[in-house]
Amino acid sequence: MNEDLKQTLKLLPSLPGCYLYYDKDGNVIYAGKAKSLKKRVMSYFNRKHDTVKLQVLVPQIEKLEYIITNTEVEAFILESHLIKKYKPKYNILLKDDKKYPYFLITDEDFPAITVVRKKNVNPEKGRYYGPYTDARAMYATLDFLKRIFPLKQCKKLNPQFKTRPCLYYQIGRCLAPCQGMVSVEEYKSVVAQAELFLSGKQSELMKQIMEQIQLYSDSQQYEKAAKLRDSYLDLKKTLEKQKVVYENTKLNEDIISLLADDGIFAIVILMVREGRLIDKREFIYEVEERDRAEFFAVFFKEYYSTLALEFPDKIISGELEAVGEKALYEEWLQILAQKKIKISYGKSAQGKELQMLADKNAKVALDNAKLKKMAKIRDDFNEIGAYLAEKLKLKNFPHRIECYDISHIQGTNTVASMVVFINGFKKKTEYKKFKVYTTEGKPDDFLSMKEVLSRRLERLNEKGWDKPDLVIIDGGKGQLSCVMQIFKELGIKGIDVVSLAKKNEEVFLPEKSKPVILPRNSGALFLFQRIRDEAHRFAITYHKQLRSKAMTKSD
Repeated sequence: MNEDLKQTLKLLPSLPGCYLYYDKDGNVIYAGKAKSLKKRVMSYFNRKHDTVKLQVLVPQIEKLEYIITNTEVEAFILESHLIKKYKPKYNILLKDDKKYPYFLITDEDFPAITVVRKKNVNPEKGRYYGPYTDARAMYATLDFLKRIFPLKQCKKLNPQFKTRPCLYYQIGRCLAPCQGMVSVEEYKSVVAQAELFLSGKQSELMKQIMEQIQLYSDSQQYEKAAKLRDSYLDLKKTLEKQKVVYENTKLNEDIISLLADDGIFAIVILMVREGRLIDKREFIYEVEERDRAEFFAVFFKEYYSTLALEFPDKIISGELEAVGEKALYEEWLQILAQKKIKISYGKSAQGKELQMLADKNAKVALDNAKLKKMAKIRDDFNEIGAYLAEKLKLKNFPHRIECYDISHIQGTNTVASMVVFINGFKKKTEYKKFKVYTTEGKPDDFLSMKEVLSRRLERLNEKGWDKPDLVIIDGGKGQLSCVMQIFKELGIKGIDVVSLAKKNEEVFLPEKSKPVILPRNSGALFLFQRIRDEAHRFAITYHKQLRSKAMTKSD
């Protein structure tokens, strides 16, 4: 730690605000918020970190800047702006290339309903409704809207009225404002009804339409009344298909579920409006981050800060319990929505039922995403495997890859992990964990690895301990030499062994002085990194379990 950084740390105030970490090149590598800047920032430098991200991040911090805010919620809002501005390397960023579509009701005398991407550089003026993650369902909704609410189809009205209305008027899909056949007030009342539909306020919409039908009937405008009655019946059929989840039709809620596996995060938001399940939003992300709570917090802030639909009165999600800071999130939501929004963890009987429904939808979304990813990996792995075999001079095609990692604190509760990937996929049923006995109380990763590999290799011919094609060791040339000595002592042949050094992602081969450098953006390096990180995660998880048990016993 340099002197400037030490001095800055000494002057940290115990006030709310945001902090920025810079690397040696002057790039912002992390942005965060804190209730107390002093406590939060000092926590990065005063303890040993378990997570890979912090182990890599903290040594790179060369400079610290901070911004004091009046309240924690101000820091909460400022943090989002800083992350969007600097895109720091070690913040979780929602890397999703999709620009989800929105409905736009244009801001003019005779508005139209169009589909837009709200993230355009020059967004059009008007009211947005969305985002919609299922484009097919969105266009089906648009077709329904045009049928029920006959708003104009053309983008602009011709100042000089046409000699006759277009075909859309003839088939009942337009009110023909271009021919002056509808007043601005009457047209905008139809627009308001379309907005009620998009906001999920069905009961209010149905009530308005029924009142309008009665007015047309009383004034003997029977043709208009008949058309509006047909729209009413079509709406009624559509609403009958929506599942009633509450008898209380005033409740408006979002229920959020997150399921994750193999680097895929599937998030589903069920939208309940006036007691009916009216829609579902589905988001899929492929991420390398391990902090589930942090990822969900980032998603939650991103989704609701860009929401163009009307906000719910309540948000239910068990994931929010791990995020914490319930009061802070509720205060932030109130600022965004200009109304009070309650957060619930879904612990009530009704909440659990809704959470289960959201989880079912998320499970389907996750399974579908995994199938797509598996198909891609399966197609890619033959090419990746062949590349690795050639580049690393392997004797075997790397169908079965095993990777080992050691975890301990000053030699106590030393454990090791063995993870297995077959044809590029995790095989969790074949993962193994080891408690290391020979080095208890004295940190020695070489000796620990010797014990673990000896125990594993002695069981090569036993059921459930299939022979690997390739073994990956986390470390450099020294670790690899140690492991090769173990193989030699046990007389094990026919297994390829390499080591992956984390600092420069160099791959070392037995009896070779120079490492092999795999291309930075290659599928081969990405596969090695995934396997290495998974072994590290599995080892740390087991180490934490043993440490927790030891602490419980000492109490």
